[in-house]
Amino acid sequence: MDLSLDRPGNYLYVRRVSARAITVVDREFTASFLLSPERAVERWPVAASAELDDSHVQAILDLKPEVVLLGTGERQVFPAAAFMAALLRQGVGVEVMDNAAAARTYDLLAGESRRVVAAFILPA
Repeated sequence: MDLSLDRPGNYLYVRRVSARAITVVDREFTASFLLSPERAVERWPVAASAELDDSHVQAILDLKPEVVLLGTGERQVFPAAAFMAALLRQGVGVEVMDNAAAARTYDLLAGESRRVVAAFILPA
């Protein structure tokens, strides 16, 4: 059987996830960031899920998502209710998972042309 490598070319995709870094296409990010199929927003000022509140929501909403995938590092850690509520009040769904699961889910949804934003928290 012939196999061929099919790399998506029309959106930003996650290629690799480790404990301290995430590679998007060929660029490695080592600080928390936001990712949509069209663009990455560097230096999202969050170092832990416990820091999240409604003040961190606007940067995500600026990317116009229908669903947000919150990657909270190596383990799933739920943020404060105020953060979740601020997204839900705007009609935006939110799912919380570890970074590896968020990356896999993001790639799947972005490949389906969904309006998805992944918010990845990486340790400082």
